[in-house]
Amino acid sequence: MGVKIGPIGVWPPVVLAPMAGITNAPFRMLCREQGAGLFVCEMITTRALVERNPKTFRMIRFAESERPRSIQLYGVDPDIVGRAVKMIAEEDLADHVDLNFGCPVPKVTRRGGGSALPYKRNLLRRILRQAVANAGPLPVTMKMRKGIDDDHLTYLDAGRIAVEEGVAAIALHARTAKQHYGGVADWEAIARLKEAVPEVPVLGNGDIWSADDALRMVARTGCDGVVVGRGCLGRPWLFRDLENAFNGGPERVRPTLGEVAEVMARHAEGLTECFDIERYAVADFRKHVGWYLKGFTVGSELRRELATAESLDGLREGLAKLEHDQPWPPNTDTPRGKSGERAKVLLPDGWLDDPWDTQAPDDEFEMSGG
Repeated sequence: MGVKIGPIGVWPPVVLAPMAGITNAPFRMLCREQGAGLFVCEMITTRALVERNPKTFRMIRFAESERPRSIQLYGVDPDIVGRAVKMIAEEDLADHVDLNFGCPVPKVTRRGGGSALPYKRNLLRRILRQAVANAGPLPVTMKMRKGIDDDHLTYLDAGRIAVEEGVAAIALHARTAKQHYGGVADWEAIARLKEAVPEVPVLGNGDIWSADDALRMVARTGCDGVVVGRGCLGRPWLFRDLENAFNGGPERVRPTLGEVAEVMARHAEGLTECFDIERYAVADFRKHVGWYLKGFTVGSELRRELATAESLDGLREGLAKLEHDQPWPPNTDTPRGKSGERAKVLLPDGWLDDPWDTQAPDDEFEMSGG
């Protein structure tokens, strides 16, 4: 049956997590080709959207074949969030709006945004109320973390507030902001949230490195679906595995190095079409090289050549040197991307003094993309 997010049915119950600098149109298309689900664009700031920032509008370009179209918004001012959601609905910019209350990066939390914001329960309520009131027929969802740290957990209160304000679904990354991407995700927190808010779908996020991890999370927590982030870095075919797994099939995609190289070339070419400037696109692709090649036997000199390519031709020349018949390496369903815990979470002065304060922070983070 899948997940029902407002009028949108999602099967398999899988969502691509919005990741800054990652989930742009070319990467979403590669993932979408592999399997079905809901594929969310990079985080967009509400202020930049309502001010019609050109970079932000480029980031929300969707291909004609992308349906449903999902935008994640970040904002700390209820009125601006409401205006941004109204723009999306009235100008047909997307079919679904997700609100970010999970970002743990310091430049966001020190302004009271992302995973810091749910601590202000009444401010959270005001933002959600404005978003839902201005969304028209579009479903509004939210993604959050457990809280700021173990002494300031907010996810159960935030979940109940979300239900009361008409949010269509809730995703929980089962870490605190302090954990950042380190440690182990607390799947039991996902189970507790599902028990607390049975009225809406709850999606679990955290430590899904394989399709079998997703099945285990659903079985263990009772969540309605999963959100996949770092597990698909350099592995868009994970979505084929997820579709097979949720359909009860044992098949898992295990591409050769040559097949991976073909995807790498297509990814870089897609970025060039997206960004219009080849040199910029190839430079942006560099961060993906290590993720795609993880586990394969590739010499350090060739890895360096691929990671420093300055043109598509240069990248293709390097890819041609790979051992194309090398099989998929074992034991690669392991953590990818950034990890590690923060010493502390940066917050606005006095942020923890009053959890019921309704005042929006003055200094909103303005640039889209996280």
